[in-house]
Amino acid sequence: QVQLVESGGGLVQAGGSLRLSCAASGRTLGSYVMGWFRQARGKEREFVAEINWSGDSTYYADSVKGRFTISRDLAKTTVYLQMNSLKPEDTAQYYCGVKFHLVYEYWGQGTQVTVSS
Repeated sequence: QVQLVESGGGLVQAGGSLRLSCAASGRTLGSYVMGWFRQARGKEREFVAEINWSGDSTYYADSVKGRFTISRDLAKTTVYLQMNSLKPEDTAQYYCGVKFHLVYEYWGQGTQVTVSS
């Protein structure tokens, strides 16, 4: 089992920035991908960004490309999401996930991001 705890959400004005963190514990042996997803009210969960084990490969949704940056600490158990130039449409519950193989198997409880216009 992997436990994930997100933090860093909050209320920010449009154009502002927030930095989300997600700490992994438990079954952290072996390489795994860490990623961020979000779910706005009334919508399905959508992919935001992910980073590979070594941290040298990242992938972003088109909607956040150029504004969000995903990174991973040296211990590889914490992933960050730096969110700049936030827009009201970025408002959502943000979830951290871990993928050992083909699909995301473990999820955090989420952290709310609200962007006011």
